[in-house]
Amino acid sequence: MVIQGLAFYLFALITVAAGVMVITARNPVHSVLYLILAFFNSAALFLLMGAEFVAFILIIVYVGAVAVLFLFVVMMLDIDFARLREGVVRYLPIGALVGLVLLVELLVVLGAWTIAPGGETRIASPQPSLESGLTNTEALGNLIYTDYVYAFQIAGLILLVAMIGAIVLTLRTRTVRRQRIADQVNRRPEEVLVIRKVEPGEGI
Repeated sequence: MVIQGLAFYLFALITVAAGVMVITARNPVHSVLYLILAFFNSAALFLLMGAEFVAFILIIVYVGAVAVLFLFVVMMLDIDFARLREGVVRYLPIGALVGLVLLVELLVVLGAWTIAPGGETRIASPQPSLESGLTNTEALGNLIYTDYVYAFQIAGLILLVAMIGAIVLTLRTRTVRRQRIADQVNRRPEEVLVIRKVEPGEGI
């Protein structure tokens, strides 16, 4: 238990520090790298809680797809960092106001926080699936593909429609001049050649 407690505080400290560096780093590439570090440590925290499925999904989806996509987009775009900093200074009061409103909302939510009846027992044993001999991933799979199978399929269809919509919106039709070998072979010299006699001192 002591080792698990030390590991929890270590991963939590690194996660918080990486999150702070994401928003304070001057280089966007460094921010994305710190974001990947925060994802890895968050996955380690989930592993300590026994939620190995969520931990692996966090690494596969967010680190393997989203964060890497952010990294490639930031590296490929020609971003004017000086102009970005000017925009940050210009909109700093509005951003501070929005942040203050969100902070007040969080304080209101935390102030009205109440534990549901029977929540103490659930917190004491957060993994009821282990008592039945099932792992966290097996219990989650049984729940998704039995009780919530229709909701799961509907979510997949929504993602499919969103993907098709993104492709349609970004698709650009281009008129490409294609080479026709038969036309080039069958053409006659008088169709493509013009002989002009140019006198000395005169143009065409």
